[in-house]
Amino acid sequence: MDLLGRDDVDRLRAALRSAGYGYDGVAGLLGPRAHAALSRNETAPGLRATRDGSPLGTLVRLFLLQTIVTREHADRALPGLVDRLAAAGFLELSAGEARALVDVRPYADEGRDWWLVSDLTPGLDGAPVRVGADHVLGVSSASTSLAQLTVREPVARAFDLGTGCGVQALHLAAHAGTVVASDVNERALAMTRLNAALNEVEVDVRAGSLFEPVAGERFDLVVTNPPFVVSPGGQRPGERLVYRDSGLPGDEVVRRVVTQAPGHLAPGGRCQVLANWAHERGRPWQERVAGWLEGSGCDAWVVQREAADPAEYVELWLKDAGAHGRPDYLQRYDAWLAWFDAQGIEAVGFGWLHLRRVDREPVHHLEEWPWEVEQPLGQEVADRGRRTDRLAATDDAGLLASRPVARVDVRQETAGEPGAADPETIVLRQQRGMRRARRVDTVEAALVGACDGDLELGRILDAIGSLLGHDQGALRRERVGVVRELVADGFLMLA
Repeated sequence: MDLLGRDDVDRLRAALRSAGYGYDGVAGLLGPRAHAALSRNETAPGLRATRDGSPLGTLVRLFLLQTIVTREHADRALPGLVDRLAAAGFLELSAGEARALVDVRPYADEGRDWWLVSDLTPGLDGAPVRVGADHVLGVSSASTSLAQLTVREPVARAFDLGTGCGVQALHLAAHAGTVVASDVNERALAMTRLNAALNEVEVDVRAGSLFEPVAGERFDLVVTNPPFVVSPGGQRPGERLVYRDSGLPGDEVVRRVVTQAPGHLAPGGRCQVLANWAHERGRPWQERVAGWLEGSGCDAWVVQREAADPAEYVELWLKDAGAHGRPDYLQRYDAWLAWFDAQGIEAVGFGWLHLRRVDREPVHHLEEWPWEVEQPLGQEVADRGRRTDRLAATDDAGLLASRPVARVDVRQETAGEPGAADPETIVLRQQRGMRRARRVDTVEAALVGACDGDLELGRILDAIGSLLGHDQGALRRERVGVVRELVADGFLMLA
């Protein structure tokens, strides 16, 4: 199913370009206040800023602010296209006026601009949220988070699992020779095909669940923001929103993605996942997620960014579904909480899983890091993989013979009583990447401070031991593991 023919796609692209309907153009027209308000789903400032009747203002009012425009203004902004778009279900025409039935939104990253067609953004100006079961979500905080996490190194083949309107597929097309995108929602697939054509990129769009559409195929990069909402599953007809509800109970869809992905990764291939997972009562979340990784043949870096209380979690997703205020709201809320209790789920984690196929013993690192990080983070994901490879190939003797260098963005912070001879605490803090903070002792601080690439690590430890009165051999044995942690987390770089 194609939403628009090729000629109409070309004419739409030309009209959007002619109007200056790009991310910078829209931001410039709206100004900081209205642009920020629109990000909060408020349109009043934007309506004030777009009264000039220009093609750019008309397109912003029509597609982003979801307000009615005159047919005259619509024809001027979309010459020769208004009737065609109405026939395709993009516009509704009535009594000399037009209103949008879909969202056409400028989208950009550091180096590229796109347009994305999706279903209308729900909930503008506090209006009741009403979306269909096959609603196709546009750009969301989850999709931008995954885009910023993705490693942007050139690859031969990439797979966008659960593509939605095709956000990740567009990003992948900039650095992958072949891009495959899949979804179970036929409407989403139609919009992905349209967005690929509108932005003049090639995407192989396929229907199917999880890895079924790519059976027997391998990829250098798999990215996915699956429908990860942790719920009882088996929603009644009309309740399941395909973009967020898998239909499977709990976090089963995430478990299936994580356990099946390794079989579709080429040597060195990556799978990057944005997901939720359940915290079972009396069991660390790391233990449960680690069980999904056993026998994968992949390095894994799993970062939990936050953990939600079950009640807050249920409220969030019931409101997202537009259930707040409905007659059955309390019943659905109570049933969902009762299911959490019955399953022994005490919280829901949110975060990232990065898998990378390796030809050695895999390294799994699962951690919690709820603090601010630098975005985009894709380079840090790639760098951590390289650091892990280097450490895996270097024994302790080799590490002690290396000449590491402290990363240039690492700063030392001290705290203590005024006038005290020694600080009470010493913290090493990164300014870039994960922006990690690590509390250290005097030995560790001196070690990092002395790592400038001139001296071997073993000799630095010997000098510190001599200065502080420590046994040099014991210090080497005790601290080599600490050095591995400092390298793995990016405080020290191996030359």
